[in-house]
Amino acid sequence: MNRYVLKFRKEGYIKYTSHLDLLRLFSRSFRMTDIELKHSEGFNPHPKMSFVQPLSLGYSSACELFEFETVEHFELDEILRRLNSVFPKGVFAELCYEYNEKNTLASLVDAAGYRVIIPFCGDSESADKLVKEYLSQEEINTVKVSKKNGKSKTVNIKPMIRDIKAEVRDGALVLDLLLDSGSYSNLSPELVITTFLESTRLDEKRYNIEVERTGIYFSSNFHF
Repeated sequence: MNRYVLKFRKEGYIKYTSHLDLLRLFSRSFRMTDIELKHSEGFNPHPKMSFVQPLSLGYSSACELFEFETVEHFELDEILRRLNSVFPKGVFAELCYEYNEKNTLASLVDAAGYRVIIPFCGDSESADKLVKEYLSQEEINTVKVSKKNGKSKTVNIKPMIRDIKAEVRDGALVLDLLLDSGSYSNLSPELVITTFLESTRLDEKRYNIEVERTGIYFSSNFHF
């Protein structure tokens, strides 16, 4: 089995590319580099490729993972060289791994790290105080919409927040979040941002806030 995982960065304007368009971009890139992807069987065969925990539109990322299978075997450095030669600005493949385990990586995702940057005029002490006040709430309730049926319900997201660290840097409040992620429990950083702004009464527009994924963690105790 010629199965691989590609770790790549997504930066700049490419963060506004939709998930579907990003799939098309990768499919086209493989064709351009003569790396033939293996296809599924049946009446509607499709290339065996997928993103691990696709990001929301507008998020940059220092850690994107892409699983794929090829018809023939390739050296890892050769895959990186070929793909980086055709990727557009803002996409850069850093590492490639052979991955021949039974389970897909997506099924093993347990948590994800995010960096949230909010314009801020306070100091480190006040930043720490805001985070402590936010996390000291008995419950952090918000409305969550189900992707399966579109129904909304009020949920307490506090148990899904594993850690928040804060620092003030260059006129911004930098929050490093570690949140539940995966099929069992999944928390969008958007819900944390919304409830944090409401709780702390920070008057900042969402379009002024930047979000970057910094890591993906797995139930098998390894991470990217």
